Amino acid sequence: MIAASRDADAREGRLPQPAPRGFTLIELMVVIAVIAIGTAVASLALRDSGADQLAREGERLAALLESARAQSRAAGVPIVWRPVPGGFAWDGLPATADPLPTHWLDTGTAAVGNAPVVLGPDPVIGPQTIVIQRSSADGGVPPVTLTTDGLRPFSVEAGS
Repeated sequence: MIAASRDADAREGRLPQPAPRGFTLIELMVVIAVIAIGTAVASLALRDSGADQLAREGERLAALLESARAQSRAAGVPIVWRPVPGGFAWDGLPATADPLPTHWLDTGTAAVGNAPVVLGPDPVIGPQTIVIQRSSADGGVPPVTLTTDGLRPFSVEAGS
């Protein structure tokens, strides 16, 4: 019966039509492009979590502390970092030095305690620790600790 159908198609000048199977390459590429665009839009719409923002604040503060430490060694004067409401202050920066930022990037960030941190001018300083946290409204975000043993740079460790 199949052979008879093929013979009839050949006599009438029609080519046999293969049975459609699967997707064409174009259809597959369109579906993948739509999925990629949807994923990109969704990832841009997601906000950083409080823990990510706090870790970023810790990394920034560690870089600022190392910069102040280098300025202290270069000028030969001690520089003191201390937390203040809404940010932090630098005491002892040389007048010729570029000013360092004195605020948090996120207004919900604050340093725990009020102990100042003395940086330099000696290459080796005493062990120092700073704990930063987010406001209590962001409950569940563990604090971040910045520490140095006085010889190595400040390191950032997420709390638990």
